[in-house]
Amino acid sequence: MLDVDSQDKLLNVLAESGLILFPTDTIWGIGCDATDEAAVDKIFELKRRPKDKPFVIIVNSVSMLKDYVDQVHPKIETLLEYHTRPLTVIYNKAVNLAPNAHSSDGSVGIRVVLDPFCSEMIGKYGKPLVATSANISGQPFPKNFGEISSDVIEGVDYVAKVKQRDKNLNEPSVIVKLDKDGELVFIRS
Repeated sequence: MLDVDSQDKLLNVLAESGLILFPTDTIWGIGCDATDEAAVDKIFELKRRPKDKPFVIIVNSVSMLKDYVDQVHPKIETLLEYHTRPLTVIYNKAVNLAPNAHSSDGSVGIRVVLDPFCSEMIGKYGKPLVATSANISGQPFPKNFGEISSDVIEGVDYVAKVKQRDKNLNEPSVIVKLDKDGELVFIRS
């Protein structure tokens, strides 16, 4: 996916509390280490986003997911195994994440990525990433790399050198959670 030099640079930026701009399995996103409170604060600042609106977290496997949530219900695990579209699940209790990377009530939205680039990057880094749309809050999200504002591009520490010419718009993720009765509730399908 990435040449070794680009991959090393990207991973070093993440390790040094930096921000990256990268194609996710849905749209282009701003990302950072989801366990690094200072890095997460930088994304809030860049996006000019209220601190009470947490971000989606991405992981590369169900195994990694289990390190960052209190519990993965069997219904959710089955859904994750068979779902073919990007799927963000709202979990009741985050663990091992930066305190500003989840809601004040402890809930968190996490997606197991399907995209090979994202999966490889997260696997090599070994930690979950924040993945939020590459726009300033309140502005439309960019449909491709060419629509990302210069404020965002200049505000990150590294821009991934992949898929920049891709004009295809991926669908947003499906969002689901379990209600208090253990039933699946689709928030966005």
